[in-house]
Amino acid sequence: MPGQFTEERNNKTILAGDIGGTKSNLAIFKSENGKLNLLTQASYHSSEFSGVAAVIKKFIQSNNLPVPECISLGVAGPVLNDDVEITNLNWNLNAKELMQETGAKKIVLLNDLEANAYGLAGLNDDDFITLHKGTGTAKGNMAILAPGTGLGEAGLFWDGTSYHPFATEGGHCDFAPQSETDIALYRYLRKQFPHISWELVASGSAIHNLYLFLRDEEKMEEPEWLAAKLNADPQHASSIISAAAMDNSSDICVQTMQLFVRFIARAACNLVLKMKSVGGLFLSGGIPPKNLHYFQSDFFYECFKQCDRMGELVQSVPVKIIMNEKTPLLGAAYYGAFGAK
Repeated sequence: MPGQFTEERNNKTILAGDIGGTKSNLAIFKSENGKLNLLTQASYHSSEFSGVAAVIKKFIQSNNLPVPECISLGVAGPVLNDDVEITNLNWNLNAKELMQETGAKKIVLLNDLEANAYGLAGLNDDDFITLHKGTGTAKGNMAILAPGTGLGEAGLFWDGTSYHPFATEGGHCDFAPQSETDIALYRYLRKQFPHISWELVASGSAIHNLYLFLRDEEKMEEPEWLAAKLNADPQHASSIISAAAMDNSSDICVQTMQLFVRFIARAACNLVLKMKSVGGLFLSGGIPPKNLHYFQSDFFYECFKQCDRMGELVQSVPVKIIMNEKTPLLGAAYYGAFGAK
């Protein structure tokens, strides 16, 4: 998978992190003979901490660890000049400041989807579920779409020999309505948000947005029991809606999830076309692995392959779900150990 690492650090300790708007996953790895050995790991709720340094200190203290030689973090946001403001979380992160706060000799920051791409190098066949094998045999670029707290996108450039991961912020590109319902949804969201991106219709929080649209604008019936559940636990509204759709107990929830899955399929198709990712499309993030029923359905693939003249190209692309939720963590460790200068 990803290749052309520029430097190898054997027998070095790496603290790797996958820092997201919902969770922060941390782990200690040791690099030996070109491989990574996991020593210990932990997961924390990001909202319970004031910043990344606080999470790292908690992890180090709780496990009675020395300060690691290198801290390598995949973070949800654009990394520019070793500085990043984490998306969907009010944290600012600067490599030099973090070095001072933690005492680490080296800090490596990379986008979480870029880390996800690097993590492919450490996965096995069992870490994937194939949705469609594809009809083509051409080697070429790959793409990753990750609906979770936000909507992440990344690519892997194929140079003819190896893959080179790179980050994007494509989830924030303009949402493209295709039907009358989509146009009505756009107008509904435009009253609340200054910019309507794909993330607003194809991420975790989008599920509740779509539900409210169907209830308030399309006038679909909201059962009393469902309204009571949503009012009692608004923080988990998307999960409640998804569960009600799964057991077919509410028509409005079923329709919500159909809209949601269609938008993910359309975002995935757009990403494949933009990157000409004939080498494969990988679905990652928190949502696809936990909602296999929706993505293994014929409905998802029918929505995915609709692209007029490029239909043959899109159908040639293998489509897989990454089932290993630690992939970004593993990728951050790989990059910190073998890739960062």
